[in-house]
Amino acid sequence: MQSRLDKSPVATWWWTIDRWFLAAFLSLMGLGIVLSFAASPAVAERIGLDSFHFATRQIIFTVPALGVMLAVSFLDSREIRRMALIMLCLMLVLMVAVLYIGVEVKGARRWVSLAGLSIQPSEFLKPAFVIMCAWLFAEHKRQPDIPGNLFAMLLLVLVVSLLVAQPDLGQTMLTTGTWGIMFFMAGLPWLWIIALGAAGIGGVFAAYTVFPHVALRIDKFLTGEGDTFQVDMGREALINGGWFGVGPGEGTVKRVIPDSHADFVFSVAGEEFGLIMCFFIMSIFAFIVLRGLNTALKEHDDFTRYAVGGLVTVFGLQAVINMCVNLQLVPAKGMTLPFISYGGSSQIAIAISMGMVLALTRKRPEKRKQMGFGLSQRAVPAE
Repeated sequence: MQSRLDKSPVATWWWTIDRWFLAAFLSLMGLGIVLSFAASPAVAERIGLDSFHFATRQIIFTVPALGVMLAVSFLDSREIRRMALIMLCLMLVLMVAVLYIGVEVKGARRWVSLAGLSIQPSEFLKPAFVIMCAWLFAEHKRQPDIPGNLFAMLLLVLVVSLLVAQPDLGQTMLTTGTWGIMFFMAGLPWLWIIALGAAGIGGVFAAYTVFPHVALRIDKFLTGEGDTFQVDMGREALINGGWFGVGPGEGTVKRVIPDSHADFVFSVAGEEFGLIMCFFIMSIFAFIVLRGLNTALKEHDDFTRYAVGGLVTVFGLQAVINMCVNLQLVPAKGMTLPFISYGGSSQIAIAISMGMVLALTRKRPEKRKQMGFGLSQRAVPAE
């Protein structure tokens, strides 16, 4: 345990970090490893791999993700902005590159291979996009003559255009929704709210009209006809589990769900550990989002308020979409459950996002002063 008198960087970090956030993130990472052992062996065996292939790789992904999250949490707000700017520029380049040299999977190009590693640029783009939009909104509020809101809109258009070109409409909706919430936090006029709402409805209609796979998914969700195997099996797993589950390793539905270790790991948790486990997982995500929004509400610095609010919003929305797909409440969409689903790019990118949350919510001297716990205002003698 670090002493409060210790002024080393690690000790300072320990006494200023939000340990409730840290505990929640570590809990999700731990659950991800536990559930990978429950969900992935059946998938690995089905495709001819070692039973614990995906579980081992989940641990391999989690270790650097933890290191990245802790490393980012040491940064201050200025360093976070610099990091986000570099990430944004790099990921925008990769988002363009993926359209030409990306790996095509089911008609979409979302992955690019670099030095033998498969990277999904859109996952890393999200935290950088949130941070830069937060900075633009904050600069406009600080100096209204700076067209920060306009630049944030242009950045949204650029990012959405690249996502639609892949196409990745799930990430498009997630990014746009988060941007809208941040704009609302920044004092969005009601006229803009109506206009953006109409644009969102128009976008959904356009996606239904232009992209056949989107129309097919929506039609299957509304009518129940067609290939709904995975979502049907996911719901069946939750029903089979009941309140307390059938027991670790005793699940049967996971053996036939192709993505039980990724998009449908929540269903596996429900079957083997019961609805109690599902509620526990949901409560951790709800705690992170509510604590983040509450912290943002109390924050005096505009940039920190918008950034923390945006980061926990995109984190929470992603979790909600994944769980709603498992519960058959929304049309099927391939989106990971943060920190729990299998996936390297997703793990590292989410770790960066939550590292930024830890960094921006650390107790800073100016915060303590605002709360009345600062140093005395006595004059300091000149040297």
